[in-house]
Amino acid sequence: MQAFTTLTGTAIPFGAENIDTDVIVPGRFLKTITRTGLGKIAFFTLRENPDNVFDTERNKGAPILIAGDNFGCGSSREHAPWALADMGIRVVIAPSFADIFSGNSFKNGILLVSLPQAAIDRLMEVAAEHPVTVDLESQTVTTPFQDRFEFAIDPFRKDCLLRGLDEIGLTVAMDDAIAAHEQRLQSDRPWIAGAAQAV
Repeated sequence: MQAFTTLTGTAIPFGAENIDTDVIVPGRFLKTITRTGLGKIAFFTLRENPDNVFDTERNKGAPILIAGDNFGCGSSREHAPWALADMGIRVVIAPSFADIFSGNSFKNGILLVSLPQAAIDRLMEVAAEHPVTVDLESQTVTTPFQDRFEFAIDPFRKDCLLRGLDEIGLTVAMDDAIAAHEQRLQSDRPWIAGAAQAV
């Protein structure tokens, strides 16, 4: 997982509320088990409209998405954050997010920033023509016009994102401690260690 510290870039001023995971990735595309290639079908139905906000020259490949309340509701499909990541989205800013989508996004390295609606409205206005900066370390979203919005984040999630560690990465990072534990186990409780080796 790529570490996240500070990101300045184009923000897609989407703003729609109650966008469920079926809108993000329609069910008919859920036959794949890989994370790549889903960016092309993200928001598929909305992108059938040639005037959609995702495919304008300015917004293509933008790393930030500004959405409305209750983003990611609906089914628990992990394909939704896979698709967002594959289209280049690293941050979604919205008033609120569905719980399961929030967990899935974190596990896939996407930072979700929850801000009040007034802040979302201001960012939508700025994002039409100017970049937005998201700083995870200071937990702020800023604009070139001195707007500064602070956001809360779970300390564990913040640490993992700053270090670029998913659950596997966290386990690997503890390799020395795990090896030391296994050695202690073999010496202190050989009957347990022997049983584990026999499996």
